[in-house]
Amino acid sequence: MSKKSILEIEGRSLEVSNLDKVLYPKAGFTKGDIIDYYVRISPVLLPHLHARPITLKRYPDGVDGFFFYEKKCPSHHPKWIKTAKVPKSEGEDINYCLMNDLPTLVWAANLADIELHTFLHKAPAIRRPTALAFDLDPGAPADIVNCCKVALWLKAVFDALGLQSFPKTSGSKGLQVYVPLNTPITYARTKPFAHELAQILEAQSPENVVSKMLKSLRKGKVLVDWSQNDDHKTTINVYSLRAKDQPTVSTPVTWEEVETAHRKKKALSFDHAAVLRRVKKMGDLFAPVLSLQQKLPPLSALRKL
Repeated sequence: MSKKSILEIEGRSLEVSNLDKVLYPKAGFTKGDIIDYYVRISPVLLPHLHARPITLKRYPDGVDGFFFYEKKCPSHHPKWIKTAKVPKSEGEDINYCLMNDLPTLVWAANLADIELHTFLHKAPAIRRPTALAFDLDPGAPADIVNCCKVALWLKAVFDALGLQSFPKTSGSKGLQVYVPLNTPITYARTKPFAHELAQILEAQSPENVVSKMLKSLRKGKVLVDWSQNDDHKTTINVYSLRAKDQPTVSTPVTWEEVETAHRKKKALSFDHAAVLRRVKKMGDLFAPVLSLQQKLPPLSALRKL
């Protein structure tokens, strides 16, 4: 029988259930632990979720069991949860959830929405990305140390263009690099720019980098995934848990940490407890991604480097 209880959060009454259900079997991490993490990390997480349509990734039987993506905000969602309509390439619009406040975040966590996947744009400006993003995905035996090497190459390019960039772990195998824009721009500009840069890195170091999506090409290399820069693609949100053996988190890191990991061949991985400690000590390393205004140069500037 489902064990239910009521939580009072910011003036909302939320019914939660099965808080002692273990969703990370190898870690003994429960649904209650997931909700507790999201509540504690919410001061830095919620600003990154605000106004971004979100795809729920639900694991009702835990990280080792069946999971499903839910784009359309569930019909049974409370009336106070805000939503945003996003056009499909074909057919009717999809009404996505917006995770703008703590009650909504807890409501989703109670649905075993372990991972938070958001767009690079905010509603209602769904054609305007707020950042340029690269997902560095290693093909075995390459690992996150190899990703650190490629991330540093990306940083060097952005430094030369006068742009600040910010790294974070994916919480899984790889690393991600964000370039905040927060100025008027469309995916029609950011996607070709990202694609061109990925191809340049591949041409300069074909033994280390691949820009094509074919999995057969990735062995021992790092895929520089430029395709995330698309109005139909979502990416794991910063501070989101990942559905792995341990409750790892997509974690902001410093470029010094990336350099050290590359030099010392040291893995970059952080679980929920480590992330909470880091935020207490270092604050939100990803905060500039929300506010820093930068203009993406034309492709011609990239080609001149």
